[in-house]
Amino acid sequence: MKRMKILGLTGSIGMGKSETARMFRRLGVPVFDADAAVHRLFAKGGRAVPLIEQAFSGVVQDGRVDRQALGKVVFDNNEALRRLEAIVHPLVREAEQRFLKRAIRHRKPLVVLDIPLLFETSGQSRCDHVAVVSAPAHVQRYRVLQRPGMTPERLSAVLAQQMPDREKRRRADFVIQSGLGKAYAFEQVRRIVKLLTTP
Repeated sequence: MKRMKILGLTGSIGMGKSETARMFRRLGVPVFDADAAVHRLFAKGGRAVPLIEQAFSGVVQDGRVDRQALGKVVFDNNEALRRLEAIVHPLVREAEQRFLKRAIRHRKPLVVLDIPLLFETSGQSRCDHVAVVSAPAHVQRYRVLQRPGMTPERLSAVLAQQMPDREKRRRADFVIQSGLGKAYAFEQVRRIVKLLTTP
């Protein structure tokens, strides 16, 4: 049997990565969602909760991490952000490993690792191929500023922590354009799945 292929999926904020991940799922490809894994770790009973309470006193409310309170602590504070990443990244990696083992057991030919900061955390080294979701800057800006509580300043701060879109596209094996409608994006996803699963 052929070895299972791992496709890394990434893209800057507002590029349509979550919607693209849903398209892979629709085509029967298992997707590991790193953001969802973090949500589980921060929820009541989550493994990260006591560790974060210890590192950042006062950000745990009712047994779960208050993401807004934590965000205020690490926003524009690189040292605090590094401490948070040192807690969260290993736990997310463990969840990812469990996902991959399950997929191998079920003999899946292809899986997707949906990781927002894939290149920034050198996650591409764990993937056979990388797909980057991209859209024109004005489309990205419009999408992000529609989100509740988002401001131009906050968007600038988020973008400053992410690798520029053009650099991600340069490093990618596949670029999925999400600015031309869902049908066009879905066709690109379908082509990638066919290419990576055809014997």
